Amino acid sequence: MFEELSVKFEDAIKTLKGEDRITENNLGPALKLVRRALLEADVNLTIANDFLQEVRDEAIGTEVVRGIRPEQKFIEVVHRRLANIMGERNEPLIDNHDKPTVIMLVGLQGAGKTTAAAKLGLYLQKEGKKVLMVAADTFRPAAKEQLSKLGNDIGIDVFTGGDEVNSINIESKGVRIGKEQGFVAIIVDTAGRLYIDEKSMDEVCRVKESINPDEVLLVVDSMIGQEAADLTRAFDNKVGITGAILTKLDGDSRGGAALSIKRVSGKPIKFIGIGEKVEALEAFYPDRLASRILGMGDILTLVDKAQKEIEIADIMTMQKKFQEASFDFKDFLQQMKLIKRMGSRGGLMRMIPGMNKIDQSTLKAGEKQLKKIESMIGSMTNREREQPELLIKSQKRRNRIARGSGHSNSEVDRIIQDFERMKGMMRNLSRGNLGDLQNSLMRNKEDLLPIKTSERQVFKKLKKNEAKKRKGFFEL
Repeated sequence: MFEELSVKFEDAIKTLKGEDRITENNLGPALKLVRRALLEADVNLTIANDFLQEVRDEAIGTEVVRGIRPEQKFIEVVHRRLANIMGERNEPLIDNHDKPTVIMLVGLQGAGKTTAAAKLGLYLQKEGKKVLMVAADTFRPAAKEQLSKLGNDIGIDVFTGGDEVNSINIESKGVRIGKEQGFVAIIVDTAGRLYIDEKSMDEVCRVKESINPDEVLLVVDSMIGQEAADLTRAFDNKVGITGAILTKLDGDSRGGAALSIKRVSGKPIKFIGIGEKVEALEAFYPDRLASRILGMGDILTLVDKAQKEIEIADIMTMQKKFQEASFDFKDFLQQMKLIKRMGSRGGLMRMIPGMNKIDQSTLKAGEKQLKKIESMIGSMTNREREQPELLIKSQKRRNRIARGSGHSNSEVDRIIQDFERMKGMMRNLSRGNLGDLQNSLMRNKEDLLPIKTSERQVFKKLKKNEAKKRKGFFEL
């Protein structure tokens, strides 16, 4: 997401390189590029102009502190203003202690409200909350069935109202039952509305009055761009929203919606949808998204994802396996499943600073290679997965795996060689043994790509430093 916007911001930053301070003259070209980037990202014109003025007012005349270059100061100012325009900080859901929190989802038809309801339900369930979803979209065919199926898949109760066709009756009864049965959170999925249709908007207001929700979240498709401003303004003026969920940020979104909602309504984006899977929902942190837009990565979100999926005991077990070089194909498969639960590999890579420049073709090639490895592991017996050395000793076993996975014998041979080499490297790294890292990499060098001269020099330096560490204090 925001790849194009990130590239344009990067171009703007480059115009300030080589300057000793930020002035009106050298800032002008950078702001022109930023303005073009915002408009191409479909940001509302008024919001874009206000943003540029704020950046200009803060950046002009800024003295360059020793060790800080003008382009770095510009990044700091733009980052702060981007975060500010999107809300400055994360705004959590209202959490009632003495009664259930009732959350009403509203928005246009096709924005992804039903899927967003399931995603939000799973998000709250993972926090240990007992959740009820109310399927009250009686307009769209099979909408109630869709939410029931999603609820069944993730183990969350869904109230559909049976044959009832009056959406207000379904919503009122569902909320009442949820309160009686001790649910902590009740999510109400309403029908899509056209904000220019007064009749349908009046009905949303009646629904709100009947269930008195704690949260009214506007579900916005991030691909609508500049229209997000008008949509947000209309729903807030007519219904009164408390926040928004921005969906489909993993698609070809240009970012306009994310940069418009808070400034137009004064209400925060609370969650973002970053994929089709029901697990693909994140709490929204403006400063983190600003970092992604500026190509600075998002390590904090990456850590959050890892903490939700990884147990400390598992980390200790895996570390021990690395140290003992007992890491096997079953462990590898387990790690791949773990990464999949955290999200797309491409999305995870882009959260790492400096990795935003990886092009889509490279990411796809990496995905393809990992799928190839998984198919080979799928053709192994349990014993072969646990004892990779069996495959090294037996060409017959490797040939069988090649036939079973649909790959060539040489591809299977190469994967097994790479796997064994990786085990050696991980063992050396886990022990801090950098001096032997070159030997691990150069073993079976006929199977490796040629190592550049610059890389050889790095290895020599590492080895020399490691040798120094082994010397006694008086020998240095």
